[in-house]
Amino acid sequence: MDEALVPLCPSADLINSGLAVPFDVVYAGATCRAFAVRFDGRVHAYLNRCTHVAMEMDYQPDRFFDETGRWLMCATHGATYAPDTGACQGGPCRGGLIKIPVSEHDGVVHWHTAYNLKPVEF
Repeated sequence: MDEALVPLCPSADLINSGLAVPFDVVYAGATCRAFAVRFDGRVHAYLNRCTHVAMEMDYQPDRFFDETGRWLMCATHGATYAPDTGACQGGPCRGGLIKIPVSEHDGVVHWHTAYNLKPVEF
């Protein structure tokens, strides 16, 4: 499969531990929501699906960070994940978040379509 870099947003749209930028991906043959965030200056993206129960995690549109800005949190179940790796850090997680490859150059964040999306193993 040929890789495509899909422009997601201007780099300035993602602020450390701030609001996410949502986008759609195809996962397991279905269109699913995904999100990109900035943490410690780097952009990370994940499928918007809690590993405890497969439902979207944001408690308000595009809000994934807990009140400390340190963890991504499922608003329904309280599971917390490391924003830089997607690894489960606490609560009712069953593995890590599904990471989506992204890159950032020339002031634009891109997501990479050629990679198979797989759960993070920890």
